[in-house]
Amino acid sequence: MRLFGNNAINSRCCMERHLGTFWIQEKIRPGRGDGMTGRGCGRSREMNDFAASRWADRDFARAFRNEADFYIPFRQRVIEITLSLYQRLSGSNPGSKVLDLGCGDGFFVNALLAAEERPVAAVLVDGSAGMLDAARQRLAGQGGAIDFRRASFQELLVEDRLDHDFDLVFSSLAIHHLGLEEKIDLYRFIYNHLRPGGLFFNFDAVLSPTADLEKCYLSLWTAWIRQHPGPAGLDRLLPVPDQYKDNPDNSPDTLKAQLAALDEIGFEAVDCPFKYGIFALFGGRKAIA
Repeated sequence: MRLFGNNAINSRCCMERHLGTFWIQEKIRPGRGDGMTGRGCGRSREMNDFAASRWADRDFARAFRNEADFYIPFRQRVIEITLSLYQRLSGSNPGSKVLDLGCGDGFFVNALLAAEERPVAAVLVDGSAGMLDAARQRLAGQGGAIDFRRASFQELLVEDRLDHDFDLVFSSLAIHHLGLEEKIDLYRFIYNHLRPGGLFFNFDAVLSPTADLEKCYLSLWTAWIRQHPGPAGLDRLLPVPDQYKDNPDNSPDTLKAQLAALDEIGFEAVDCPFKYGIFALFGGRKAIA
């Protein structure tokens, strides 16, 4: 799906909008309405063609890396919680084998390498060449066995070329672009690629169960941005919540629906250890046979 009609518009948008979030794009069709139905914006939709999305644009991806900590609430704290849970729940494995889906610039694996005393083997997957380049630069010389794979979620589901014995699968702010059925397919894929007892954590935007809660949570997000303006300034950051809401490429589903899906697939200890407004960290553990 093309978001813009021609290269001139693409160039203008790249120059004018350096926030680079998952959500800032020109409006080209009506928004998703109130969308509070718990059904992924109230519509069934195909997975987006990553090559035609703005994430394939290196400038767009670079801008996200530069601004993410200033409009994604408690991003660093979420990583700390994830690593703490992983270290406490992963048992006495001699090593740590990790899959990072939608790895971005490698911020999660970078934090993992700093925290882990065990040898780390990590596979980082992203559809953006610019993100993978940034991840390679960030992780250069860090040690560990690091493998970088350029692939979209669509390609992962069609061409399964990954191992099936990961101790941890992590994803951040990526899966909300899929419809609910597509999310379930990916969650099942993740389950099948974990070793028995392996853990999955997803930090993502979720759909509120009611319209009034969604409005409240978006206001909460705006208030957080006001308190963390960053170098870009409030004029550039404050529109982000509304742009997230109106972007037709977003297809968040309720936390309840996604936890139920994980439980149905077979995950154990399914829970949400952190939530702030529309942002939630949730996941589960693969059953030990």
